[in-house]
Amino acid sequence: MPYLEYILAMGNFEYSIEAHNLRKDFSVSESGKGMMGAVKALFSSKKRAVHAVESVSFSIKPGEFVGYVGENGAGKSTTIKILTGILVPTSGEAKVNGIIPYENRRANGMNIGVVFGQRTQLWWDLPVRETYEMLRHIYRIPQDTYADMMKKLSASLDLGPLMDMPVRKLSLGQRMRCDIAASLVHRPQVLFLDEPTIGLDVLAKENIRTFLKEMNRTEGTTIILTTHDMNDIEQLCKRLIILDKGRVIYDGATEDLKSRFVHDKIMEVEFHERVETLVGIPEVVVVSSSGNKMRLKFQNGNSGIADAISRLASLYSIKDISVREPSVESIIYSIYEKTTLLPKYKDKG
Repeated sequence: MPYLEYILAMGNFEYSIEAHNLRKDFSVSESGKGMMGAVKALFSSKKRAVHAVESVSFSIKPGEFVGYVGENGAGKSTTIKILTGILVPTSGEAKVNGIIPYENRRANGMNIGVVFGQRTQLWWDLPVRETYEMLRHIYRIPQDTYADMMKKLSASLDLGPLMDMPVRKLSLGQRMRCDIAASLVHRPQVLFLDEPTIGLDVLAKENIRTFLKEMNRTEGTTIILTTHDMNDIEQLCKRLIILDKGRVIYDGATEDLKSRFVHDKIMEVEFHERVETLVGIPEVVVVSSSGNKMRLKFQNGNSGIADAISRLASLYSIKDISVREPSVESIIYSIYEKTTLLPKYKDKG
């Protein structure tokens, strides 16, 4: 489909991404222990079903930036592969801008960009520029449209010095910048990012986060991000979907996760002198102590924290004090420590 026809064919949809009761099962051969078990498995037809994704439902509106997180094996990548058309679900339905991705892979591919952090779509032995030129022909992008987009991507991701370098000579951070640009050459309405900052240094991560935030703001690109780096989530995603064993256990605003499930505040206090035991403030619990510094937990949320700090200052000589909320990472970790689902989803099977 020519680029202009593709642009004109795209309508306005209430949701960019829709998933309704998605389920994906894989059949796995069972084998016994040791060498004999492996040999028997070659002649055995005994298999078991593994539910990678089970009853997953969510809807994402155009322009949303959504974090899709979970432990290894929770079903994140399987969901992304269904939405990109790589996998066909066992049951349920998915749509991306009105297209069922696994039934019309070509049309879906024209409308999405995909970045897998551990795999590249760049041609290994060719200069970066050649990959972009091939993508221009694949997507049938007009030369002036392509030139405008490449100018913007090059300026935002500092691609100039990399354009004539063979891909094999790029560092991991450089390759990731080029991969992200490759996924956006055709200006997709939806961008799927699977661990885009994995293995990158702090500066490279920050540069990519800044670019993605700007792309979402200026282009209105719908972005769904899977990552184990909770700094990515806190800095980029206003909405968070959490998976556990193939099921959605939380879907809501990232900030709401803190207000709903965190009732403690963390206080870091530095005293002028070493304090052995903290007394007189029962609502404050000592988490750790090192030298003149203590890490304290205030257990009543926001209620009475000012009074607790005032009493702490009246009883002890304080050099410095700071109060903060637990990170999203620690909240999610505490959720996974519990064996029950979150209250909102307990009755959903």
